[in-house]
Amino acid sequence: MEEIQSAKNSRVKEWKKLLTKKGRDQTGKYMVEGVHLLEEAIKANEVVEIMVQSDFAAMDAEQLKQYPVTLISAEVSRAISATETPQGIFAVCKKRTVSVDLSVHRRLLLFDGVQDPGNIGTMIRTADAAGIDAVIFGEGTGDLYNPKVIRSAQGSHFHLHVETGDLSEWIGKLKAADIPVYGTAIENAQAFTNVPPTDAFALIVGNEGAGVDPAILDQTDNNLYIPLYGQSESLNVAIAAGILLYHLRKPI
Repeated sequence: MEEIQSAKNSRVKEWKKLLTKKGRDQTGKYMVEGVHLLEEAIKANEVVEIMVQSDFAAMDAEQLKQYPVTLISAEVSRAISATETPQGIFAVCKKRTVSVDLSVHRRLLLFDGVQDPGNIGTMIRTADAAGIDAVIFGEGTGDLYNPKVIRSAQGSHFHLHVETGDLSEWIGKLKAADIPVYGTAIENAQAFTNVPPTDAFALIVGNEGAGVDPAILDQTDNNLYIPLYGQSESLNVAIAAGILLYHLRKPI
């Protein structure tokens, strides 16, 4: 099998485009890196091709035979990696096309203008752990397929239904489906402990600096806050989401 050695190779340039939102939007593809994410992508049947360093030996070669595999040099690995220390194995994946069905997907997390990729990925991973069914990316929210989001989510985006849409429209759909909608706020809100766990709910979390848009908060059934007992002025949005998701979700 021939090895691509130069980062100037035309195929390498195409792979590098997937590190940008424009490139991902144009091709409908994105890239994952590392054994764990590749294994999750294989389970989800979303792998298009695999690129692996010729000296990489941390994965069973039998798993790779069903896909087109290209050997790459360490130079190419560094060129297409979104990290400082490449793991030596990559996969191009097709973007997911899924639809949220509110008759089935009854526990949802909605993002209103959340921008930090680490926070987005962490919340997707937390939502997965908490048994949430779907995540909705509202206006102003970062890109699901940003390499930092994918890395922080650790494969959880393969397990959830994720859609992008207008949150006002989604709130209308949720209410029509008898799913209570909770915003997160500091003022004109009640302590989250006053709301009992439930089988169905939608939680909206907002921008790291501005929070949830007041126009969105006006449309919710209830807005919740987390009491702060120390001197900190606020909680990180991903931490707050974790606390609220686990509280609202009715234990099995």
